[in-house]
Amino acid sequence: MSLVTEVVVPRYGIAWYPWAVQYFFLIALSYTSLWVAAPGIILGKQHWLATSRLALLACVSTTLVAPVALLADLHQPLRFWHFYAHPTPWSWMSIGSFLLPLHLVATVLLAWLAWRPALKSRARSNDGWFSRIAGWIAWGDWQASRKVMVLVGLAALATSMGMMLYTGAEVAIVKGRPLWHTAWLPPMFVATGVIGVCGLILLLNRMSGMRSPDTNRQMLAILVGACIAAGFIALTWFLDGANAVSGSVAAALDSVDQSPAWRATAVEGITAGVLLAVLAFVARRGHARRRLFGWVLGLLALHVAWMFRWVVLMNVQTVARNSAGFHDYHVAFGSYGLTGIIGIFGLWLTALLVIELFVPWRQASFDPQRDAPAAGAFASAASPVSPASQGVRHG
Repeated sequence: MSLVTEVVVPRYGIAWYPWAVQYFFLIALSYTSLWVAAPGIILGKQHWLATSRLALLACVSTTLVAPVALLADLHQPLRFWHFYAHPTPWSWMSIGSFLLPLHLVATVLLAWLAWRPALKSRARSNDGWFSRIAGWIAWGDWQASRKVMVLVGLAALATSMGMMLYTGAEVAIVKGRPLWHTAWLPPMFVATGVIGVCGLILLLNRMSGMRSPDTNRQMLAILVGACIAAGFIALTWFLDGANAVSGSVAAALDSVDQSPAWRATAVEGITAGVLLAVLAFVARRGHARRRLFGWVLGLLALHVAWMFRWVVLMNVQTVARNSAGFHDYHVAFGSYGLTGIIGIFGLWLTALLVIELFVPWRQASFDPQRDAPAAGAFASAASPVSPASQGVRHG
C-alpha cells in the first residue's frame, strides 16, 4: 500500500517593492558623497574644494529624498511612529529608524554652516526675493567658528558610518534568503555606492557648468579603485560559494544555478563592471579623454550602482523560498512600480533645483568666518563659475 502526502505551499508576494531600491540607492549616495566631501570641508584641502562643493550638493539632495522612499516602502507611511513608540534595539531596522533622522539633521546642519557665508553675501546683494530668502536661510549675520563646522562634520561622518552599517546589516541578517545572508553583501553595497557617487559627481560637474578638471581626475581615480574593490569582492563571493566555504553562499548559488535569467544577469553585471573599470582607467590618463567619457562614465556608474541594488532587493525575491523554481515579477506602472521609480528621481531633481535657485553653493568656501564674493558673483545663477572662484587648481 502506498501513501501519497500532498504538501501545499503558499505563494507569498514580494515584501519589498522598488521603493526599497530607491532608498538603498539614494542613502548609499548620501553617505558616500559625504565621504568624498570630507577632504575639502573637514580637512580644508584647497585642491579638493570644487569636488567637495559638488559632493555636498549630492549629499544634501539625496539625504533629503531618501527618507521619502523609505516611508513609501512601509506600505502604510503613517505607521513610522511605531518605530519610536515601540523600539526594538535588537532589530537593525529599528536602529536605522533612529540613525536616519540623526544623519539627516547632521548633514543638513553641516551644509547650512558650509553655505552660510555665501548666503550672507547673497543677502547683501540686490537680487530681489532671492536675496531675502538667502537672508532668511542664513538666519542672521553672526559667525560660527570653523571648529564648530568641523565638529558637525565629524558627527555627520559618524552617522554616515552608522547608515553604512545598518543598511548592509538589515539585509544580510535575513537568514531566509541565502542570497542575502552573507558577509559579502554589506561591503559590496559600499563599493557600488562609491561607484555610484563618482558617477553622480561626474555628471553634476558637467551639468552645473563647473567642469572642474580636478574633480574629473579625482573622481576617475576613486572610480577605478572602487571598481577594483567591487571586482575583488564579487570574485571572492563567488569562490566562497563555489568551494562551499560558506553554507549560505553555496546555497545561494545552488538556488539560481539552473536559471537562464540569473546567468544573463550575471553576464550583464560583469560586462558593465569591466567596461566601466576599463573606460575609467583609460579616461583618467588624459584631460581630453576625461572630458570625452565623462557623461558616459557617469551614467554607466549610476547604472551599475542602481542595478546591483535592483538585483539584490527585487530579483532575489523571485527565488522561491519554500518550493522549487522562481516567481514571476513584472514592474507595474503604478506607484509601487514605474511611477514610483520616476517619481523619486523627479523628487530628487526637484531638490537639486530648489538648492540651485536659492543657495549659492558654488561660492562655498567651507570657512564659516570668511564671506563669499559679493553681489557680482550672484548676477546669474546659470552662468558658469570661473576656475578661480571655484578654487580649482590647474597643474
